[in-house]
Amino acid sequence: MKLLFVHAHPDDESIWTGGLIAAAARSGASVSVVTCTMGELGEVIGAPYQGLVADEADQLGGFRVAELRLALRALGANGPDNAPRFLGGAGRWRDSGMAGDKGNGHPRAFVNSGDEAVAQLRTILDELQPDLVITYDADGGYGHPDHIRAHDITVAACGNRFPTLWAVTDREAMAAGLDAITVVPESWQACDVDDFATVTGHFEVELDDAAVAAKVEAMRAHATQVWFADGSVSEVNPDAVYGQTDGSGRARAVWAFSNLLCQPVTPTEAYRFGTATAASLEALGELVNIQLLPEPVASVDSVPSADLAAEGSVDDE
Repeated sequence: MKLLFVHAHPDDESIWTGGLIAAAARSGASVSVVTCTMGELGEVIGAPYQGLVADEADQLGGFRVAELRLALRALGANGPDNAPRFLGGAGRWRDSGMAGDKGNGHPRAFVNSGDEAVAQLRTILDELQPDLVITYDADGGYGHPDHIRAHDITVAACGNRFPTLWAVTDREAMAAGLDAITVVPESWQACDVDDFATVTGHFEVELDDAAVAAKVEAMRAHATQVWFADGSVSEVNPDAVYGQTDGSGRARAVWAFSNLLCQPVTPTEAYRFGTATAASLEALGELVNIQLLPEPVASVDSVPSADLAAEGSVDDE
């Protein structure tokens, strides 16, 4: 089976879909990740590389390419060399920043990519011929303009030719993970589920220990963006912080972005059906452990088969 993941920035592949990528790759799938920007407008965690940000040296994008390569290696994506693949080539499209940021007006901002970006993704689709294409839902997961744009170009480029799935943050899983965090690092913010953009997924991928470990390793590779509360330090971030969970498994690790909102790595990843069919899901279920969630599915074309729905899961053998 061939899977293509379309992501807005380096680190999104690991945070949103790292478990599925790792589990599918380990089960023999051909897994490709296309990244739409170099994440130039991100903030930086840790003092040593603060000067890379856009308002200073504007060199963060290149640094994040190296982080992305390490993450892809941890996940087993993009072939034996794990080389990052950027839409239109590295540097063609620039991180737009959040809605209203001055970066929205940059001539290379991804939000302004128009038909060219659709054509570039269509070329990749024609080359790879994926069985499933995975990106964010229509609001980009949490409203980031580049995530929304990634969704829009995926819909336009895939049409009716390539089945799609949307990666989402499931409310129940996030709430359970947050409840399992018992110690929040000093200076970080304790959160509840309403602090995050969540929905109810149509199905979840249950991650075994190996998939969780690969996801955490990949997230850790994005050291300018992701901070784990496990006492670890790095060249990028020499400051150690400590969090703790209740040991239930509902939170497998504790982490934060530069906003220091404390959140869990959960043992599942949630997805919604785009144009994916029952056959697509059955094929995916031969690679990874899938559990259907109770949210009703509106599209008849996206409803899993009667047998699958009755069983409630597709088990990895």
